Amino acid sequence: MDILKSILNKISNLPLPSFFYFSHKGYCPCCDKRVVFRSTDNWLRDYFFCSNCYCIPRERTLMLTIEKYFPAWRDLVIHESSPGNRGTSAKLKKYCKKYIPTHYYNDKLLGEKVNGIRNENLEDQTFTDETFDLVITQDVMEHVYEPENAFKEIARTLKKGGAHIFTVPLVNKFKPTERWAIKGNDGEPYFLKTPEYHLNPIDPKGTPVTMHWGFDIVNFIRDNSGLETTIEYIDDLNYGIRAEFIEVLVSIKE
Repeated sequence: MDILKSILNKISNLPLPSFFYFSHKGYCPCCDKRVVFRSTDNWLRDYFFCSNCYCIPRERTLMLTIEKYFPAWRDLVIHESSPGNRGTSAKLKKYCKKYIPTHYYNDKLLGEKVNGIRNENLEDQTFTDETFDLVITQDVMEHVYEPENAFKEIARTLKKGGAHIFTVPLVNKFKPTERWAIKGNDGEPYFLKTPEYHLNPIDPKGTPVTMHWGFDIVNFIRDNSGLETTIEYIDDLNYGIRAEFIEVLVSIKE
């Protein structure tokens, strides 16, 4: 029995084989098709793809949440900061005529077009007050050096009744939020903790992680912007939604 237990312990500690997969048939809310959702990795957040549009769970969750709170989103004025080229971003771009995507190029003039995309810093935007019905960000708020300014600016640019709907990994859960990095005097990140970067579609160096958020983010948003925030959690394989850090936050301007 001891030998069998030892073998089982060794097997359980081995990495999953490359042919490991998880799949489920369902409906994709990003491409609006019956598809198969498949993952070749046990980290579903980044690898549980739609077989048609290749979106991932957090993008599907975000789209469902937008449609739940703002079913007429096609007719709204929407700002998305740092959009991707699939999933929610692709659907908003295709069907919303008043969709405005932006990226931030810190060496370019704010408000100007760079490679066809408007250059905007979430912490210091050039948009006028109450411009947008919706502001969308996907895994952006963990990379902002001064999130208090970003949330305040987002609230300023929202119309009354509008909302900031966004994903952000709440890695700290019930622990207090931690500031992970600040901007150094040279403009480069100064890490207060172990250096951490995420992929960046416009910067091969990647984007530094500046915040490890917990559920107390709702208090942070309220205190700095006045917006009240609800955390939506969906776990539904029929929509291909099952993953780590899958929460979507909805901050509404009353």
